[in-house]
Amino acid sequence: MALSKDDRRRSLPDVQAFDAATANVDDIVAALIVAGGCVLKGAVAQDDLAQIEKDTRICILGDKAWGGDFFPKETKRVMGLIGKSPTFTRAIVQSPLAVAAAEKILTSTYSCWVGDEWKTFVSKPQLNNTIIFSIAPGARNQELHRDDMIHHNPVRQRTAADYKIGDDTGVGYFVAGKKATKDNGVTRFIPGSHLWGQTTPPDESLTFYAEIEAGDAFLFLSSCYHGGSANKTADQERLMYSCFYTKGFLRQEENQYLSAPFEAIKGKYDQPTLELLGYNLSPPFMGWVEMKHPLEFLTGTESFKDLY
Repeated sequence: MALSKDDRRRSLPDVQAFDAATANVDDIVAALIVAGGCVLKGAVAQDDLAQIEKDTRICILGDKAWGGDFFPKETKRVMGLIGKSPTFTRAIVQSPLAVAAAEKILTSTYSCWVGDEWKTFVSKPQLNNTIIFSIAPGARNQELHRDDMIHHNPVRQRTAADYKIGDDTGVGYFVAGKKATKDNGVTRFIPGSHLWGQTTPPDESLTFYAEIEAGDAFLFLSSCYHGGSANKTADQERLMYSCFYTKGFLRQEENQYLSAPFEAIKGKYDQPTLELLGYNLSPPFMGWVEMKHPLEFLTGTESFKDLY
């Protein structure tokens, strides 16, 4: 049975804020399990923010209005950031805290018999998407939604104590390019909604506005209800740099191999980065090419482990 609206309101957890320079990943994960999201202060340096904007502003200006109604028409988006901004990739996609939290939450360990040998396979998370959101004045609220709907993930009602690592299919990481406020369209979400059953609808009266300064980040589980907010200002842009991570054996939301083909990024990124982008195997052997590790196939090297 779904919780009543009053029960949901009474059980809203506090959203914690951490200093990104000193935060412990275990504390961050514990906060995510309770509230579904947390704030990381000072996550990205101002110089990096400036470089990302320099790399991508022309792309923001060139975006056309969204044809559907999932985004307000005043929203401009830039995708495929791996091929557009190495600084975005390094400072945001490869954020040590975000990646460490994603690994804690999304890494999958699976054991099974193979003949007479009991084997264990570990699948690390991968990048799911990269998007810049620029919300102009006049934009309405985006509908509250769960991003794990792309993976058909049925969320069951439970308590934080019942939450199991592995329940979620994704982790989102949003970094403010400019100060993000309730008035200019900051991300709003419902704390604790990752613990609600699948059929429990979102409730606007329960939303928390993740107001953050430029360079701060909001980290949250894909099973939380969230959405961009209305930009009620006369002249402020809400600029948000974002990415999601997902489990290594799931299909990526953004097709990284087409949005940033290997020839376009070859030589720009090291092996761990390429593997995070999806040029990797999910053990025991998900993702091979000609029965080879994809980087062995693409680079001609033989320094990668056997498929099995």
